[in-house]
Amino acid sequence: MKVAEENQALPVIMLTGANGQLGWEIQRRAQQFRYSLHAFDRQSLDITDAAAVDAIVGRLRPLAIINAAAYTAVDRAEDEPEIAHAVNRDGAQNLARAARECGARLVHVSTDFVFDGAKGSPYRIDDVPAPQSVYGASKLAGEQAVREMLTGEALILRAAWVYSSHGGNFVKTMLRLMASRDELRVVDDQLGSPTWARGLADCIWRALKAKLEGATNLTGIHHWTDAGVASWYDFAVAIQEEALALGLLEKTIPIWPIPTREYPTPAKRPNYSVLDKSITWQALNHTAPHWRVSLRSMLAEVKHA
Repeated sequence: MKVAEENQALPVIMLTGANGQLGWEIQRRAQQFRYSLHAFDRQSLDITDAAAVDAIVGRLRPLAIINAAAYTAVDRAEDEPEIAHAVNRDGAQNLARAARECGARLVHVSTDFVFDGAKGSPYRIDDVPAPQSVYGASKLAGEQAVREMLTGEALILRAAWVYSSHGGNFVKTMLRLMASRDELRVVDDQLGSPTWARGLADCIWRALKAKLEGATNLTGIHHWTDAGVASWYDFAVAIQEEALALGLLEKTIPIWPIPTREYPTPAKRPNYSVLDKSITWQALNHTAPHWRVSLRSMLAEVKHA
């Protein structure tokens, strides 16, 4: 467990998933806010253990809980549905129940994978989910568990294509492969919005601050990603161009666009999972930068790390 080195009289915020990309960014941004952040990773708190969750929440009595913990191994989930649901559904339910008991605000992070990708235009918060994978189904079940337990009082924030300078993700994988291979083939018929975890963390802090200070009560389902749309191929090309400009790569390699059928995976991905963020942006009076701007900033961070 990591505890913010702050005056313990400050309002307490509890974070799960501390070692993940988003959890790491949430901790980095916490210093801008006057709260005492208590962050837990999987070793210090197993959210599938209801008794452990109740004990910690009962002791801390937080004003808010941010659930950034999740089973995110999308392909492995096809072979481990029980584990995926235990974390993404049951763990979310345990936190929601504990939040209800102590009157805490809950921010629960979900995913674009709750949609099937067949719509072809940005998904609104009221569009009907239709997950095509075990991972997506488990995250949708988590949303439903939170909504049933807290009857609309929680904030469920769907995000997509998240990356960070911390942990494993598409950007860091591409950098490694571009430095070691002579060419790459990347899917070009899956569209979404790449999202820097730092911006998502800022969104969560803004929403919490607005709620706890009585400015805006952001509840229910909302969407947050960076602005703009890309295919994985577009994203890979941009990564190479920006990395070359920053000196993170020494040479250009060919990147070939391929259809999904040439890169089969155990889990089916949505072909189109762009999320409509307009309601969230208006509620927070804050918009996200274009994904390429965020990518450039993240790669600059990698360079100077």
